[in-house]
Amino acid sequence: MRIHLLTAISVTALSLTAASAFAQSASPATGSTYHASRNGWGQPDLQGTYTTATITPLTRDKRFGTRNVLTKPEADALEAATQAQIARADAPTPPDATVKDLKNADCGPDGISGFNCGYNQGWKDPGTKLIDFNGEKHASIITSPADGQLPPRVASAGDPQAARARAMRTRTDNPEGFSLGERCLLSFGSSAGPPMLPLMYNNTYQIVQSKDEVAIDVEMVHDVRHIRLNAQHGPANMKLWMGDSIGHWEGDTLVVETINMRPEQGLRGASPNQKVIERFTRISPTQIKYAFTVEDPTVYKAPFSGEVSFNATKGQVYEYACHEGNYALTGMLAGARAEEKKQAQAAGAAKSGGE
Repeated sequence: MRIHLLTAISVTALSLTAASAFAQSASPATGSTYHASRNGWGQPDLQGTYTTATITPLTRDKRFGTRNVLTKPEADALEAATQAQIARADAPTPPDATVKDLKNADCGPDGISGFNCGYNQGWKDPGTKLIDFNGEKHASIITSPADGQLPPRVASAGDPQAARARAMRTRTDNPEGFSLGERCLLSFGSSAGPPMLPLMYNNTYQIVQSKDEVAIDVEMVHDVRHIRLNAQHGPANMKLWMGDSIGHWEGDTLVVETINMRPEQGLRGASPNQKVIERFTRISPTQIKYAFTVEDPTVYKAPFSGEVSFNATKGQVYEYACHEGNYALTGMLAGARAEEKKQAQAAGAAKSGGE
């Protein structure tokens, strides 16, 4: 159903290409005076395919303090180090090498990336550049608080890392113990959002507009966000994947308010009370500034905000053929049951031997 609706919107949007082109004027120079061209409904035209791939992290390296704009030497050094790391990871592995010969075979700090791990370099596409707005390269996605860190958590919210550790101990008890991404239900991390944040791969989005809706096709796990324009939120007891998003135009900016997200989804232990405000502004023919603010008083003592660059890219969004929930999940559950049987047999043998 979601794909059919997106296709219908795409066809409608394409039928207005001539009207949209007629409505467009010459593009002014990139900068604060830039105004997006209008589509056939008179809306700022955000349509296109974009990538958010970047090496700018969510939270800021503490050595930069409250400074989010890097100097040119700082930015050049970070981007050069990334390119050098990718070159090392791309280097051919000797055909006679064994696991013991592989460098960085500890799977890296994220536990999955490395030569002999779940994701080698061939699977990844995190980008090689920092977020860049008008020549200013950013040290973190988070812009507020000023130190680029997430706000302090409310004491009653608990520790999300401890909660994840507890969940990992029982994750193979049933299918629901696995993450939404592993079950092919929703994107990994917060790629679909909101807020929509870059990951180590599949950072492509396609934006399609109609008179009453903006649809965003998310490459990661083939999600589609539906943003209803000038609408009202549904009842609070109706929790939706990616939340209930309604939008309106403020000049050249699409402003989106999202509430009623499902409790299984949310950024770093968010509560069902989370509200996200997003702002999409085309600031040049090839770039959209995506700004967001997250309010979750149940979890955080203050709101936090951030900015991501949507950079125009050629080509189309290809199907994300998620397999984990189709094949691998069955194997992991079966493996867990076999391990439990083996442990039970060993315990029974030890008990019999001690009698």
